[in-house]
Amino acid sequence: MTRIVFQGDSITDVMRDRQRDWYPGMGYPAFINGKLGVDHPGKYQVINRGVSGNRVPDLYARIKCDILNLAPDILSVLIGINDVWHEIGSQNGVDAEKFYKVYDLLLDEVEAALPGTKIVVMEPFVLEGTATCACEERPDRWEYFKTECALRAEKAQLIARKHSALFVPLQRVFDKACESAPSGWWLVDGVHPTGAGHELIAREWLRAMGL
Repeated sequence: MTRIVFQGDSITDVMRDRQRDWYPGMGYPAFINGKLGVDHPGKYQVINRGVSGNRVPDLYARIKCDILNLAPDILSVLIGINDVWHEIGSQNGVDAEKFYKVYDLLLDEVEAALPGTKIVVMEPFVLEGTATCACEERPDRWEYFKTECALRAEKAQLIARKHSALFVPLQRVFDKACESAPSGWWLVDGVHPTGAGHELIAREWLRAMGL
């Protein structure tokens, strides 16, 4: 059985069960799990180890218990928006260069310990919404989110190229979706996907994987 481990922040977490790996929550990992389970019964095991609020250094701190010990055949990572967001509220963000360095170190260690693991790097994304739009306290809030998320997306693509990982673009998917419905239909606050948003991510991941 092929073991897929999904890693990331709240966009991946989505109420996953911390005690039972067979329940991957209510987001895109669950959607992918359902599709694979129906189309390829008994072939794939999906494990969700996303943790809400995580930045890339938080993910790196969990590498032993939540990646290496699980020995996945496929490791899929979606990280980056909190590296941007946490700078606004608590001045605890991770700049783009450090984001790259820590992400690179993470994948270096995964490759050294698990040379047969296929790595999937998913692009961080953002839309204008209640969490990201300009406000009286921070009139540049949306420009900051858009610019800084794009920088993390660029670094994620560079990381994927360096490690010969599969890169899954997502920003253009959400931008295109906004041509048919407003941003809130896809991302409830500009960051966290709705059911429709999670379905978009799941479809793009499966397409990129050829599944």
